[in-house]
Amino acid sequence: MKIVLVGGGSGGHFYPLIAVTEALEKIAREKNLIEPEIFYIGPDPFDRSALIEHEITYLPSPAGKVRRHPSLMNVFDLGKTGWGILKSTLMLYRLYPDIVFSTGGFAAFPTLSAARLLQIPVVIYDADARPGRVSLWSARFARWIAVAHPEAAEQFPKKYLEKIASTGHPIRHELEAPAKEGGYEFLKLDAAIPTIFIVGGSSGARAINETTLNALPALLEHYNVVHQTGRDNLEEVNELVGVILKDSRYISRYRSFGLLNALALRMTAGVSSLIVSRAGSGTIFEIASWGIPSILIPIPTEISHDQTENAFSYARAGAAVVLEQRNLTPHLLVAEIERIMGDQSVHAAMSEAAQRFARRDAARKIATIIVETALPHEPV
Repeated sequence: MKIVLVGGGSGGHFYPLIAVTEALEKIAREKNLIEPEIFYIGPDPFDRSALIEHEITYLPSPAGKVRRHPSLMNVFDLGKTGWGILKSTLMLYRLYPDIVFSTGGFAAFPTLSAARLLQIPVVIYDADARPGRVSLWSARFARWIAVAHPEAAEQFPKKYLEKIASTGHPIRHELEAPAKEGGYEFLKLDAAIPTIFIVGGSSGARAINETTLNALPALLEHYNVVHQTGRDNLEEVNELVGVILKDSRYISRYRSFGLLNALALRMTAGVSSLIVSRAGSGTIFEIASWGIPSILIPIPTEISHDQTENAFSYARAGAAVVLEQRNLTPHLLVAEIERIMGDQSVHAAMSEAAQRFARRDAARKIATIIVETALPHEPV
């Protein structure tokens, strides 16, 4: 069985491919199937080491972005996309895989176009409450459509409803469960103090970082704060913290990291009572799988609608509150944290809602769909 994975440009598109690969490997072992040959086609992968770890063969193929605003780069990227379609078509013709699995995004478009031309079965997954343009387009010829948010199904034409499955979001096995032991020792924090985990995504978020720094003196009186700043922001944040907390007796309650790896994330989640975060769909489902209440601060709608839709979808489930960035102030952030942390019934209800939302079997559900679609196509 040959499987081609496409999608990328961000961790939100890339890591579900890895989670589904893990589930495919497990199904193959359980059913005594020949281990599938898996390929990733697209621009430079978000995490090349993850491909190597799972023995996924990387086949480079260009893809251009289509920007929503007028830009000369759209013209250049159109040519890049055309070259990517031609290159992907030649690759797929040589490989002739049994199935192509897509998580959407601009990186998936050339290979999906090639799969359509060669009539190779396609299964797609979309992580957002409002599906992306590539997912909506590829729904026309996809055999199955998996969605993370139930309301996403309503965004597709009604004639496709019979092939849509609401699966939840596939999460890598290494991130599914918080580490319940060793977190305080790893972070060198006082276990008697509740911990707030503040994260702005892998690239960080300047607005969240600035608000956090201004709120630190008030927060550290009552809480430990673990702060993922983003790789490029760590040095600047640490310099400012040195000034802000210069004379504070609570400075030992603060820890900053550029980017936490999977183990460090699980250790931090294991000691966290509340998470403040951006609202990427992958991030939301990771938080949900940990069963931790959260405050979500989506990217402003003028930049992207996706995170706002995701945040309010999760908030409607009762697992989070949403603070829009234009309203974000240190005082409001501290007030919301104290409101949730100060009422055990509110905190417990949000935690239970998060666990209900999580759908921990998403990767296996999607992997099962892929196997059942691919096997009839596999040559005897």
